Amino acid sequence: MDYLNVKLATRILSSAFLMSSLAFAQEQPYEIGADVGYGIYRNGTIYSSAGIADAGIRNRFAAGINLGYDFSKYVSAEFKYLYHDGHPFLQAPGVKVDIQGNSTALTLGLLFHFKDRGHRMRPYIAGNVGAKGYIIAGPEPFPQPIPQIASLIDNDVWKVAFAPGGGVKYRLQKHVVVRGEFLDYITTFPRTQIVPATHNTARGVFEQFTLLFGMSYTFGL
Repeated sequence: MDYLNVKLATRILSSAFLMSSLAFAQEQPYEIGADVGYGIYRNGTIYSSAGIADAGIRNRFAAGINLGYDFSKYVSAEFKYLYHDGHPFLQAPGVKVDIQGNSTALTLGLLFHFKDRGHRMRPYIAGNVGAKGYIIAGPEPFPQPIPQIASLIDNDVWKVAFAPGGGVKYRLQKHVVVRGEFLDYITTFPRTQIVPATHNTARGVFEQFTLLFGMSYTFGL
């Protein structure tokens, strides 16, 4: 008799666990998607007794993937990978030189929605933090055109990155969501890649103002 009671209780607990798991999954969906857009830079400046040079990254296209976890009605966590095809450059009067390169950003963040996931349209603000790599894909310029001010060096640099922003999601179908968002990827000046000459000063914070449009698939709903 005790054995039957234990067996019945086990079945009840198993059923309850399964039902609660399904409910949990329904309330906390996952999301996977991709997006494409364009990155516009706020660059830096290098000051020297020989003159002043603008230093930064060229404006180019961007593309990435998103992995999200909607752990509450209004807040979700997200991992984001973003590629930007911008080349490092130096520019001074009469001089304009690039070195082939790109950047890769890996961030984790939180999205704070103004409406719960029962609504089709969900505006949100976002805060992300992670790392951004300024990657070189081509040879250094030879000769360096303005070595008395700065040089472009074949050196990959990783920086701590912050990416605040916001956007809006719109559910087209039960599992299909489109998104438009704006993010500002912020890092310090990559001084070991765009290298000021001795006694020169590099100033400025690199900001990649990025407008993205994408589509994602949700599951667990």
